[in-house]
Amino acid sequence: MANSDLPTFRFPGGTCIAHAQVKLAEKVSLQASALSVMTDLLDVKAATIHPQVSLTQAEAKMIQHGVRMLFVTSDMSCIDGIVTVSDLLGPKPLRLIQQRQVNREDITVSDVMTALAELDAVEYTSLARATVGQVVDTLKKIGRHHLLAVENATPTTPARIRGVVSQTQIERQLGTALHLTTIATSFAEIEKALV
Repeated sequence: MANSDLPTFRFPGGTCIAHAQVKLAEKVSLQASALSVMTDLLDVKAATIHPQVSLTQAEAKMIQHGVRMLFVTSDMSCIDGIVTVSDLLGPKPLRLIQQRQVNREDITVSDVMTALAELDAVEYTSLARATVGQVVDTLKKIGRHHLLAVENATPTTPARIRGVVSQTQIERQLGTALHLTTIATSFAEIEKALV
């Protein structure tokens, strides 16, 4: 079979770019597989932001990507932590503005993010065997809106975050609200809550 070139053409005016279609998440029950509510980072590119970016820019990026959480990265694929819409619009920025006597524009993502060491994670293999109900119970127990699923290191690859489970995604797929209470897990968080 002989090779031949492909026919080409010139673009007509008004040609647009294809946009990714948002997949509607399937409805789930509390007995469904926990993986059905996890955003798999092998399928969906993680939305990231640099720690020195302003809160306004972080908010714009969340809107652009249609997410409520960004991974904070100072190096390409290693994360420093996460920043959520609650971090950007909640009491943290206001407290910092008052303490530092600065404008909101002077506050950066690194000022309000949750550091990697403060994040709760579960092994991906455990999540694969769990139900949505178990994930809901875990989120209630830890008092957080996000749970990271981590694949363990192998002889050829380092440990990596494989996916994210969020309260918002679970609520969307269950069709009901979860009533989670945020729990302070360190003296620093308790001190922040009291100021």
